[in-house]
Amino acid sequence: MYRILLVEDDKNLASAMKTQIENWGNDVHLISDFKDIMPEFNEYDPHLVLLDIMLPFFNGYHWCETIRKGSNVPIIFLSSASDNMNIVMAMNMGGDDFIPKPVDPMVLTAKIQAILRRNYEIKASMSEIEFDGASLNLNDSTVSFEGQKIELTKNEFRILRVLLENRGKIVSRDSLMTALWQDDCYVEENTLTVNVARLRKKMEDLGLKDLIVTKPRAGYIIS
Repeated sequence: MYRILLVEDDKNLASAMKTQIENWGNDVHLISDFKDIMPEFNEYDPHLVLLDIMLPFFNGYHWCETIRKGSNVPIIFLSSASDNMNIVMAMNMGGDDFIPKPVDPMVLTAKIQAILRRNYEIKASMSEIEFDGASLNLNDSTVSFEGQKIELTKNEFRILRVLLENRGKIVSRDSLMTALWQDDCYVEENTLTVNVARLRKKMEDLGLKDLIVTKPRAGYIIS
């Protein structure tokens, strides 16, 4: 059961949406204090927020920005003003999706289910990436193959993960440099070359030869 926080001041619409969502086995909490929704947000600790744009006191953009200061919880905006400008602003403010009013019950259910599945069920099940009979453990940065296990450094892990997530596609050196540059420390081109070489050596020692293929002037690929 997922917890859905509904921030909607139209009581009739809120009640109808609550019933629709609960019929699919989820729990719904309706905001009662629109002057400050954060105490209820923090106490309820929702898995997803349905947030109307036009609200008393402060609009939905304000509350989205406030929530985003401390939480990455998925947010779906609701609004009768479904023009492109409002949709773009909602996405830029940190929203994950947008549902126009009047709300279609089937669209509401489908979008909620999709976001919950994408943010919780799929992520929870992805603890490893399998390839060529081996597996990359996303929790402890190890690679296992035929009863053997080796540990990867932080950079080796990031390189292998990006290549595997884009398997069959050439990944440019710039893309890999960006993956390595996640801790605000500058990474030189030579650092990437050295790390790819070390990663190749570890894969070969494990029995996975020719796993990472260099594409001159393009990047790297795992076929």
